[in-house]
Amino acid sequence: MRQARTRTATLLAVCLALTACARQPAGQQAPTAESAGTAAPISNPVSAPAPVAAQQRTAATPTGEPATITRINEDGSETVEDTAGDNGVRNALLAAVASSATAAPAAAPSQWQEGTSYTRLVPAQPTSVAPGQVEVLEFFWYACPHCYALDPLVEAWRKTKPAYISFSRVPVMWNENHRQLARLFYTLDSLGKLDALHSAIFKEIHVKNDPLVDPSLDEAATERLQTAFVQSQGVAADAFRTAYHSFAVETALQRADQLTMRYRVSGVPTFVVNGKYVADVGTAQGEEHMLPLVSYLAAQEHPH
Repeated sequence: MRQARTRTATLLAVCLALTACARQPAGQQAPTAESAGTAAPISNPVSAPAPVAAQQRTAATPTGEPATITRINEDGSETVEDTAGDNGVRNALLAAVASSATAAPAAAPSQWQEGTSYTRLVPAQPTSVAPGQVEVLEFFWYACPHCYALDPLVEAWRKTKPAYISFSRVPVMWNENHRQLARLFYTLDSLGKLDALHSAIFKEIHVKNDPLVDPSLDEAATERLQTAFVQSQGVAADAFRTAYHSFAVETALQRADQLTMRYRVSGVPTFVVNGKYVADVGTAQGEEHMLPLVSYLAAQEHPH
């Protein structure tokens, strides 16, 4: 029993440590090929995270879940974090967090403090949902280990959230690496395959160590890599290639870029509720509080 409690406490500490993938400010150098083991040319004038191979490496357990994540820190050092431990304890924690997220609207208002738990946007921004709906946006990046760690909780919450919450993911596009993964996201969305393959993309990157982006950021090479991946998941190559450069996908990419700039997103995962509130894992004080906070803020915006 004592060992189980110890493992649970360790897991919670790891969850708190996985806070956010931040956009690096202009002038800050991304990990180099010498320090990270791979080339990382960036076409965006803002220095941002290098391709995923230079950002983290994972070791998989026999169940396919990552046992450790090795991250490259700003000073070039490495941090190795346990993420699995006892798989039974981890699964129990995920279930408990998902359950607490569905009960969030009943949380006492004093639990959340404006300016600490979340930020209010002034002025509030317009949303793109039907009357009576509350928009919730998650800004994320497929290669971000923190987005990957949070995603099972997001998926559980998405299936049990109140009907008045309209939830959408928005991939950030701070540099060409982000843009190429965002194009994969919107291509699959246009084909109606995103729900089926969303989690598979995360696992391909973080468990199988396949970045799904060419190391040189060559667009044609990345398209071939991503086409091969979706083919392995049952998506027709011809349909994927047709959608890849379609007007619908280009329009979606432009909108995602505009939203990222409008909300000044500088780290992921970040949540925006109804164009009015912004929060992340850090302000929520941990992954287990993130979705309850989002649900609470959405409830405040729902017309009763």
